[in-house]
Amino acid sequence: MALVQSSSATNDLLGFLPKSQRQLILKHCLQVELKLGQVLNPVDEPVEYIYFPTSGFIAQLIEIQGGQSIEVSLIGNEGLLGATLALGNSNAPMQSVVQGAGYALRMDSALFEQCLGENPAFSKLIYNYLYVLIKQSAQSSACNNFHDVQQRLARLLLMIQNRAHSNHLYLTHHFLATMLGVRRSAVTIAAGILQQKGFISYSRGHIKVLSRAHLKHASCECYFASVDIYQKHLKSLV
Repeated sequence: MALVQSSSATNDLLGFLPKSQRQLILKHCLQVELKLGQVLNPVDEPVEYIYFPTSGFIAQLIEIQGGQSIEVSLIGNEGLLGATLALGNSNAPMQSVVQGAGYALRMDSALFEQCLGENPAFSKLIYNYLYVLIKQSAQSSACNNFHDVQQRLARLLLMIQNRAHSNHLYLTHHFLATMLGVRRSAVTIAAGILQQKGFISYSRGHIKVLSRAHLKHASCECYFASVDIYQKHLKSLV
C-alpha cells in the first residue's frame, strides 16, 4: 500500500514515534479525504479502518433515547479514530462523524493490529493515547455537570480551533447544541454573550475567533486540564 501525503499534512500523534518506527507505520497508510458529514466506523459495527487525521476533525457522539446526542470527544491531527481496537473489541463504541473537512492517513484495521503486535513503541503510544482519552472523557463528563453553557461553549470553540487550525469556524447552532447536549436556544444565548464581549463574531454558521486569550478566560478550567492531560501523558514519550 502506497502512502500519499502532503508535505504540510502531519499527524502529531504519529510524530511522537521515533522516525524509524514512524516510517514502519506510514508505509501501511493511505491518505484519504474526510468529507463533511461523513460517518466513519458506524457504531456497533466492526471497525474497518483506523484514521490518523492530518487536517479537519471528527466528532465522536453518544446518542440517547429521543435522538439527542452529546459530544464525547473531538479528534483532529492530535489523535486517531479507532484506537479502541487495541482493547480487543472489533466494534466501534460510538458514532463518528466528520465535522471539519480535511484529510487523514487511513490504515486497515488488520494491519493496525499487526503493527500493535510487532512495534512496541507504537503499541505503547496507542495505550497511552487510550489512557488520555479516558481521562479527557471523565473531565468532559464533570464539565457537562458542573459548568454553565457559556463556559462549555468557549471550551468547545477552543478545542475545535485547535483542530481546525483556523480562526474561522463553520459551525451551525444544531451542531454546537449536539456537541454540548443542550437546546439550540441555549447556544444562541451563550454565543450572543461571547459576541457582545467581543470574543467571537457569529453569523449564519460562521464563527470567527476574535480573541483566543479572552475565550480561554471565558472557558472553565476543563479546557486547560484536557490540554495538560495530553501533554503530560503523550509528550513525555518523546
